[in-house]
Amino acid sequence: MKGIALVISGPAGVGKTTLCDRLLLNHNLTLTRVITVTTRKPRDTERDGSDYIFVNRKKFLENIKCNAFLEYAEIHGNWYGSYRQSVQDKFQNNFDVLLNIDVQGASALKDLEKNGSFLCGKFHSVFIMPPSLNELKQRLTKRGQDTFENIENRMKTAEKEIKFSESFDRIILSKTKDEDYKELNDFYLKHSKLAKN
Repeated sequence: MKGIALVISGPAGVGKTTLCDRLLLNHNLTLTRVITVTTRKPRDTERDGSDYIFVNRKKFLENIKCNAFLEYAEIHGNWYGSYRQSVQDKFQNNFDVLLNIDVQGASALKDLEKNGSFLCGKFHSVFIMPPSLNELKQRLTKRGQDTFENIENRMKTAEKEIKFSESFDRIILSKTKDEDYKELNDFYLKHSKLAKN
């Protein structure tokens, strides 16, 4: 299996999803996304099975007991995780795997890689760093998806997440969407054996 696990992380509102969507669009023959499982309620534009896999808390906790997740974490009162089988299936089908996950999940995957799991030698991580916390707050406010209280919570989480950035293979200091994408794309092409240059 030649595929790699490309892990993208960073604070909410930094532009991770936009970058991931663009990367997937440009490398759709070699790169595929692992759809995150979550207990949070879907937003108006989100579709089950496409944007996220939405499950109730009971089902999520059952999956934890069954060791179904490769990584999982509780964030802002909701659970998020990546199904182990989903990642293994994508590797079997000769794809690189893209995981857009939080720093806790990224840390769990890094530990798995170190312990000789099927991720050994396949794990490559990128942290998208906001230009400043003030700029991040403006981005969160502009996108209009969160209440004031949610934004404040996300800002507190962002401060904690930034402290973990040094543990990632690459830090991209966010500038423009095009500049961020170029850096991410270059990193992906450097590590992927499947992507066409």
